[in-house]
Amino acid sequence: MGEAKRMRGGNLLARALHEKAIEHVFTLAGGFCNPALEGFMECQMRVINCPHEQIAGHLADGHARLTRKPTVCLVGPEGFANAVPAMVEAWGERSPVIFVTGSSTLKRQGAGGFKEIDDVSIAAPLTKYSASITDGERIGEFVDRAYKIATSGYPGPVHLSMPVDIMFSSYPENAASQERPFSPNTRTPVRAWPEPAALEAVLRIISVAKRPILIGGHGVWWSNTEGQLETAARDLNIPFFNVPYHQKLLGEDNDIYMGLADVHQYPPSKFALEECDVAIMVGGRLDNQMNFGNPPLFPDTLELICVNGSHEEIDFNRAADQVLLSDPGAFFDALCALKDAGNWRLERSWLELNKAKRDEWVTQSLADVQTETEHAEQSGEKIHPLQLPLDVQTCLGSNDFLLFDGGNTHFWSEIAVNLAGWKGQKLAGILHPGSYSMLGCGVSFALSAKNLNPKSTVVLISGDGAFLSGGLSIEAAFQEKMPIVVVIDNNGGLDCISQQQERLFESGDHFATDFRNIPFHGLFEGMGGHGELVETHAELVPALKRAIASGKPACVNVKAKGVISPIVLATTSKRDKASIE
Repeated sequence: MGEAKRMRGGNLLARALHEKAIEHVFTLAGGFCNPALEGFMECQMRVINCPHEQIAGHLADGHARLTRKPTVCLVGPEGFANAVPAMVEAWGERSPVIFVTGSSTLKRQGAGGFKEIDDVSIAAPLTKYSASITDGERIGEFVDRAYKIATSGYPGPVHLSMPVDIMFSSYPENAASQERPFSPNTRTPVRAWPEPAALEAVLRIISVAKRPILIGGHGVWWSNTEGQLETAARDLNIPFFNVPYHQKLLGEDNDIYMGLADVHQYPPSKFALEECDVAIMVGGRLDNQMNFGNPPLFPDTLELICVNGSHEEIDFNRAADQVLLSDPGAFFDALCALKDAGNWRLERSWLELNKAKRDEWVTQSLADVQTETEHAEQSGEKIHPLQLPLDVQTCLGSNDFLLFDGGNTHFWSEIAVNLAGWKGQKLAGILHPGSYSMLGCGVSFALSAKNLNPKSTVVLISGDGAFLSGGLSIEAAFQEKMPIVVVIDNNGGLDCISQQQERLFESGDHFATDFRNIPFHGLFEGMGGHGELVETHAELVPALKRAIASGKPACVNVKAKGVISPIVLATTSKRDKASIE
């Protein structure tokens, strides 16, 4: 018998990832990456080269959120530091990105090797698993472990550090093939099934509720059970709310969905929380967004139940009155079984009351912004930041994607999609930064949406500060021929911060937050795309339609009015601050 064929460590890495059915790899191609890139090429895996490592990480994160499948971000030793912000953002949304980063040679580790950094320690608190590959013949083992940890229980990013000598050295191509598991292929992640007595105790409380509400978090999204959530909420007449900053579980037009569980971005949720007797949060965390489970967001008059699919989440939710370890889908099925068994008698009156509250809020909000817009048109003022996303949605259909990025821009857009959704606006999806509110993700996420949905129109509404934080990623749109449209909410500075300063500073002024008059549309034109400047409300929709029709990466640079959003106003108000943190 001849000697087994030998392959570079990078090629073995690519093969191991290919065996896990990884479909997308994002990188900034450097010398360190070459052996792996050769392997990806031979495996015919899709690789997208990016102008910056942070962009590669955000693209991997965006793809993982939309597909609910692990993706890979591959960067060199010096690129590790640039990829850290993307790790943070993926960690906040528990996105299963496999970060593979280069490191100095293993045999000289600790001696000041080329570009040496303790990447394993730095990444550890930002990932579920961070380890250095210590033996080339164990590359498949490390990939297998990282993949399973990324997708099991509470999903999330993982990190593998690949020493350069292991990346370039050669090893038997069948290394470790005689060890278990003999098959390197993916397996369905293990899910937690509820302990019968614990489930019965929780269902007993819920079955006698007169005014229950459901609150869904990212655990529902990653378990792919939002369909079961909708069935349970609809069959049992329970109004549903989404945890802020996380993936939208139901369409904004869904009549079961009320809005965010946030008293500032969706004021009627205050009524629901104050009046309900049982709040059931599934797949979420009692973190700062949920006021750690405390009043005034969750009054002491209600029973707070947390259902989570992993022990990490259960441990985190210690403030709940009741906790249940259960896969979200299993729990929703158990809820539906209450009605099937004749143990559910809640009528529609509670749901209809919440729908009426939403209708009142939508009607009043739309009337207010119309009055504001009419006044602006008469006086020559700039467009209101709430009118901007309302107008953008009129150009989108049920197969299209809307993304937003920024501070006030993000929050006004959240309000706008709720308003338009109640009036019947349907979208294929909405994507935005997660709980860390990381500026600069928007363009990368829009590219992810377009890459996965090439026939859909993809529009990003970005604050000017957010675009400056991550706008270089637009080069990938030109390189990959992905015509996304970026609408800049251009208020001339870090308006979210300046307005807080004006309320905080004794002088009433703001400081170090203004930008010069930046021609963002000219940047797109100079790169070969489409660009337009919009200075009035009447110009916006025609300009956006031309941008969509151009078939190029396009920018609509909108001179918008700086208006503080309700949630930012709340952070500067002592009276309201206790309700969000």
